[in-house]
Amino acid sequence: MPLFTRSISALVLSLGGLAGCDEMAVADDPAALAELRTHKSCIAAVEQHTGVSGGTINRTIPIVETNQYIVDLPGSAPKWTCYTDAEGKARELILTRLGTSAG
Repeated sequence: MPLFTRSISALVLSLGGLAGCDEMAVADDPAALAELRTHKSCIAAVEQHTGVSGGTINRTIPIVETNQYIVDLPGSAPKWTCYTDAEGKARELILTRLGTSAG
């Protein structure tokens, strides 16, 4: 196997290992684990829908409804509101125009 291919394989395996670390950190807290998985579901849904990676859950805009999360994308990309089902799976995405003028 060429060195380049082995390097890529090692990188993919190491990143895959890191992705599980956050779940291991909250494995003893069922509520935190459920919230983490819900966040991941919303981020993945928005990234898949938009084709933009690097999404994060917005923690500055207050949300009063349950099962609703705002996902920020990098740069000047618009925010998305993600609604989940009771199991925490993303079910609906809505383009959110917070802080922009409609005109």
